[in-house]
Amino acid sequence: MGNDLSQAQARINALLDDNSFVELQSLVMSRNTDFNLDAKKEPSDGVIIGHGLVDGTLVFVFSQNAEVLGGTIGEMHAKKILSLYDMALKVGAPVIGFIDCGGVRLQESFDALEALGSVIERAADVKGVIPQLMCVAGNCGGGLSVLPSLADFTFMVDGASLFYNSPDAIKGNRAEECDSSSAAFQFEEAGTVDMHGSLSEVVASMRQVISMIPNDITEATDDLNRASEGLESKVGDAAAVATEIADNREFIELKAGFAKEMVTGLMKLDGVTIGVVGNREVDGEAFLSAAGCEKAADFVDLCDMYEIPVLSITNVAAFKSCVCQEKRLPRALAQMTQRFVDASIPKINLITKQAYGSPYVLMNSKSLGADLVYAFETASVGAMEAAKAARILSENGTDAAAIEKDYAQLQDSALTAAAHGHIDRIVSTADARKYIIAGFEMFF
Repeated sequence: MGNDLSQAQARINALLDDNSFVELQSLVMSRNTDFNLDAKKEPSDGVIIGHGLVDGTLVFVFSQNAEVLGGTIGEMHAKKILSLYDMALKVGAPVIGFIDCGGVRLQESFDALEALGSVIERAADVKGVIPQLMCVAGNCGGGLSVLPSLADFTFMVDGASLFYNSPDAIKGNRAEECDSSSAAFQFEEAGTVDMHGSLSEVVASMRQVISMIPNDITEATDDLNRASEGLESKVGDAAAVATEIADNREFIELKAGFAKEMVTGLMKLDGVTIGVVGNREVDGEAFLSAAGCEKAADFVDLCDMYEIPVLSITNVAAFKSCVCQEKRLPRALAQMTQRFVDASIPKINLITKQAYGSPYVLMNSKSLGADLVYAFETASVGAMEAAKAARILSENGTDAAAIEKDYAQLQDSALTAAAHGHIDRIVSTADARKYIIAGFEMFF
C-alpha cells in the first residue's frame, strides 16, 4: 500500500488485532471527469474499507484518507461505505468509522450531496440493529457531523475538529476565544463525544467498548460472591460504586466530561454486559439536571436497543435550580422518564445514600417499572429530608426538633420503604455485587 494511505491505514492497524485486516474494493476510483478530476484519480477514492478482528470479534471498518482527494465524499467514496454497512448488516457485526473528511466533493456537486445523504440515511436506518462506533480523527464539519452524532459511541482524537459551523463562522466568536470544534469542547460542553485523547488512548477505549458489544455472555474471571470493599465511602459517586462491583473492577464510563452529575457506562457482571445509569454528587449536592437527564435518557435508549440490562445507582435529593433549568428540565425529565418506562430490558435500582421526593421517583423507582429495588441499610428514603419536613409539619416551629427526630425514624428510612413494599431487599455494602448479579441472573 502506498504512503499516501499510511495515515488512514495506521488508524485501522492501531485498532485491529495484528494482521487481521482484509481490505476490500481498494481499486475503486471516482467516475467524475469535471474540473480535470480524471487526472487526479487515485485508487481507494479517499476511503479504505474492510473487515478485521478486535480481540477476536469481527468488525467492519472504514477510514477516510484526507491525503487522497481531501478525503471528500463523492459517489464512489459513499458507495464503498454503503457496501461496508451492507456486509456488516448481513452478519450483525459492528461498523467502525475513522472520519477525516474535507466535506462533499465540489467537483461532483449534487451527486456528492446525494452521496453524503445516502451515508447518513444508512447510518440512521441501521441504528439499534448493528452497533456503530465513530472516531473523529481529523476534520468533520457541516452535514457530515450528523454521522458521529448518530453513532452509538463517539470518540475523538485530540487535535481533530468536529463542528456544524466552524468557530470563526459563529457571530461574536473566534477559535482562539472558544474553539467549539475541539475535542475538549465536544466532550465537556456539547456532550457529543464519549471519550477523547491521543490516537492510542482512543483506540484503547474503542477496544474496551467493543469488548462489551455485541452483548455475548462470556465466562467470568471474577468471583461472583466477591465482597464489595469500601463501598461505604463511595456511595456519593455511582461510577465508584459501579467500579467496585463490576467484574475485575472494570467499568467504562461514557461521556464522563459532560453533565458530571449523571453517570453512564458499561460493565460486566458475571460475564454479562450491564449498562449503568447513576448519580454523582457535585460539590456535595445530589441533584437532577436537564443535561444529566438527557444524557441518561439517551443511554437507557441505547441499552434497550441492544438488549443490555440496566442498573440504576440512585443517590438524589433535588432538582437543579435556576431559570435555565426551569426552561429545559421538564422536557428532559419527561424524556428520561419515558425511556425508563418504555425499556423492556431488565432494570434494577440500587439506592446507595439518598432517595428523596420526585427526583427519586424518576430515577427508575419501583413505581416507574424497576423490576427489583435494593437499598443499603444506611440509605435515606422518603418524600423529603427530615429537617425540611419538620419545618413544614411543625405548627409554630417550637416542636420542630421533636418532629424531625420522629420523622427520621418513621418516614426517612430504607427500612420503612421496604416495609411498605417499595424496596425489595435491604443489602449490605459488602454483599451488593452478589445480590445484583443474582437479580439479573433471575431474568435470564
